[in-house]
Amino acid sequence: MAPTHLAGEVTVMDLEAVREVGHAVSAAHLFTYLVPEGAREAAELGVTDRGPAYLAFRSAAMGAVPWQVTLAAFYNFSPRAVRAMDGVWDAAPPERWQAARFRAVGRAMRRVGVRMTDGRLAEARALIDPVVAGADYAGKALAAANASVALPPDPLVALWQQITVVREWRGDAHLVVLADNGIGPCDCLVLHTATGGLPAALARTTRRWDDEEWSAATARLTARGWLNSDTTKATATATLTDTGRAARERIEAETDEHCAALWAPIGDAGARRLAALVAPITDAFTAAGTFQGLRPT
Repeated sequence: MAPTHLAGEVTVMDLEAVREVGHAVSAAHLFTYLVPEGAREAAELGVTDRGPAYLAFRSAAMGAVPWQVTLAAFYNFSPRAVRAMDGVWDAAPPERWQAARFRAVGRAMRRVGVRMTDGRLAEARALIDPVVAGADYAGKALAAANASVALPPDPLVALWQQITVVREWRGDAHLVVLADNGIGPCDCLVLHTATGGLPAALARTTRRWDDEEWSAATARLTARGWLNSDTTKATATATLTDTGRAARERIEAETDEHCAALWAPIGDAGARRLAALVAPITDAFTAAGTFQGLRPT
């Protein structure tokens, strides 16, 4: 669908452009959870367990919230996984975690050689800044928290933080869609791994759903006709039916529809241009092998 302009300058977005920029910003944000710089910064703050460190880094923008708030915002983690972060704010307050995150991001980007000229950075900021400034943050807890964080002086890291805001905005929107479709926290993770987008073993290790919970979620999705009936055991690798594949695509399409208003300030051309401008971040980390562990086996 081509973009059109209605009365009052309301922009109707091409949902393909919405998905393209959504994927681009998600990919450009992702490396922070995988690079050794993050683990080193967390260790300096007294936390060596990767799980609690991840939770602290990602939720630091919300302040010293109890683990239950992080659980609500993160959705697909089990309570036992998020409860493990209890005490991270005693190790260091959230502002120190946020500063450490920025240091890790900057060092990692320079280690892998992210190449963005001053002109490219300025153009990317000229596109993403009005999106962040004009976004509606109602019901978008993680996005709103990140939008409130002061941008660091490093231009490359400042761009990454703006990317983080819009990435979390889409994530917050996706949770609304999941809930509307009756897809619970473990169910959505089983569904995601069944698409082949994330290894099930990695998902279960990081989100810490046990065999009984994983099997129950798989059985619920199988009962909906979304998974093949031979994958109800926790040890099995779930596979999508045609109905399940269509349901997954519908959920993504509904998320795109929710996100269309976010990108309206820059329109289809601006969204696609931003996707191209931030691609060198993902390209550099891909070349460095950062995402290798995320590939399904």
